[in-house]
Amino acid sequence: MEIILLQDVEKLGLRGDVVNVADGYARNFLIPRRFAERATGAKVAEIQKRDEQRARQEARTTEQAQAIAETLSKTVLRFERPAGPTGRLFGSVTPTNVADELWRTRKVRIDRRKIALHDPIKRIGRYEVPVEIFQDVVVEVKTLVVPEGSELPPEEELAALEAEERAEQAAAAAEAEVVEQVLEAEEQIPVEESAEAPAVEAETEPELVEPDASEPEPEQL
Repeated sequence: MEIILLQDVEKLGLRGDVVNVADGYARNFLIPRRFAERATGAKVAEIQKRDEQRARQEARTTEQAQAIAETLSKTVLRFERPAGPTGRLFGSVTPTNVADELWRTRKVRIDRRKIALHDPIKRIGRYEVPVEIFQDVVVEVKTLVVPEGSELPPEEELAALEAEERAEQAAAAAEAEVVEQVLEAEEQIPVEESAEAPAVEAETEPELVEPDASEPEPEQL
């Protein structure tokens, strides 16, 4: 089924991309969760028209690109996201988020595909996000990802939080491996057939012998 992504989906595409996925994946996961909608000719044409309009707002010469690069080199983007105790985000910061924020704060239009985030940002911290403005014109935009309603801790504390998370993940992986090994060992143990218990012969009562009537009874004294 062809669908239009309504937001960035890791390992699948960016918002606005038209992709082909399995019917069940689309119906049971992407569409109900509002990650995507079914692609129609009219919607695809609307996206293409919108992309063309945005492309006109992007840098069209090296001189324009260099001026934008100078502006962005002094820019600091800030994203507030819910985060866990070790700094892991409940969500992520994606190329589309960066493109939207550049437009919102600087009115600079950048194609989200030219924002070189190979993987979404999933931890609080300080980042340098490479942005290609024009051919051979690339600038790294300072980006802060902070816990919602708070500020970033010092670098030493960020490093300690990341180390703590890695230790927890390593411990969980080791525990899972032990459990898997135990289960595999149990599956390999042969099931022994129980030996049949020997049949116990039923105890028989002693047979009573009737006295022979032909024999004389003993004389009574």
